Amino acid sequence: MKRLMQILNSLHPEVDFLSATALVDGGILDSFDIITLIQEISEAYGVDVDLEYIEAENFNSAGAIAGLLQRLGAEL
Repeated sequence: MKRLMQILNSLHPEVDFLSATALVDGGILDSFDIITLIQEISEAYGVDVDLEYIEAENFNSAGAIAGLLQRLGAEL
């Protein structure tokens, strides 16, 4: 989870990712951020994020992203 927080903070250091629950729905993360995030977590955790997983609900919070990574078999 520490690496995930580092990735998120590199995108938007002004955001409190531990408490934010509407990263996509609230417009904090845009499509370019999602692409960057997917690339970074793919490299960091050795997982592929297929198109079927690219939904707002999987990226609206750090917890949701961590859950997605766990479902993809990543070790947090």
